[in-house]
Amino acid sequence: MRAIVIESEGAAPRLLEDADESMLTGEVGLDVLATGVNYKDAMALAGTGIARAHPLIPGIDLVGRVTDAAAGSDGRFSAGDLVILNGDGIGEARHGGFATRARVRPDALVRLPAALSPDRAAAIGTAGFTAMLALQRLEDAGLTPDAGDVLVTGASGGAGSIAVALLAGRGFRVLASSGRGVENGEYLRELGAAEVLDRRELSEQPGRPLQSQRFAAAIDGVGSTTLANVLSQTSWGGTVAAYGLVQGPDLPTTVLPFILRGVTLAGINSVQCPLPLRERAWDALAEELDGELLDSMTTGIGLSETVGFAQRVLAGEVRGRTVVDVEA
Repeated sequence: MRAIVIESEGAAPRLLEDADESMLTGEVGLDVLATGVNYKDAMALAGTGIARAHPLIPGIDLVGRVTDAAAGSDGRFSAGDLVILNGDGIGEARHGGFATRARVRPDALVRLPAALSPDRAAAIGTAGFTAMLALQRLEDAGLTPDAGDVLVTGASGGAGSIAVALLAGRGFRVLASSGRGVENGEYLRELGAAEVLDRRELSEQPGRPLQSQRFAAAIDGVGSTTLANVLSQTSWGGTVAAYGLVQGPDLPTTVLPFILRGVTLAGINSVQCPLPLRERAWDALAEELDGELLDSMTTGIGLSETVGFAQRVLAGEVRGRTVVDVEA
């Protein structure tokens, strides 16, 4: 099989044209049809601590066709089924999607919705899956479009871009915060953003613990000072769904937004998400996300380009989503 392999801790990832398929474990065998590049994948390829087992095939997403299912699997899948897997430890503790073959646990496998092609499902990937989980968390908390503006931080990235599109599609007025607002302003408006904010408004210094109430709710992929300022500017009773830490894992804030304004900080974990929530999110993505809009925010690369591409992702030079052709 063809695969990118990180052979040992600290070793540079290599593309092997004849990787040994016997290294794969898992009850369900797959031909990988497509995968995508996420920020976490770029971190793994750059050797920044994501990989927790070696040797490791990175790639936290895959879309595949079932070739066989061992007797120990749960019986939901048979040869020929098209499936999606996001997270569940692949690309971190178990072999992932940067290969032409995979063997995976059945626990988190979701059937590919009929409305999605494999390439579009890979374009959605963990980024879009996470964005939908965040949106559903906000709506489950009672958020409606008439509540006011909803902020998306890191809006030019994969999850942020899809979050903007999903929120706008459901009728919310979206504020998109981006460090490349001048360059990507038109792109974000085409996705549905009503306004584009310079990330420096939120990222440079922690402000007062309680600031003017600007946002009915927010989806944050940045963390650190940005998230602290978002919390302090969220309206009474609002919810902030947080999934990322691009700026850092720290949170320099106080309890005041929570105990004086009733703000809720909701963590979004796509890796260990239960199967019913996975299926709910993917059904909604297949129904709601405009395919042509998704195509407009997606670029494609070959597996042979993926290792070098990681540094561009980490440098914030890539917007939207990137699909990987594992045969190229």
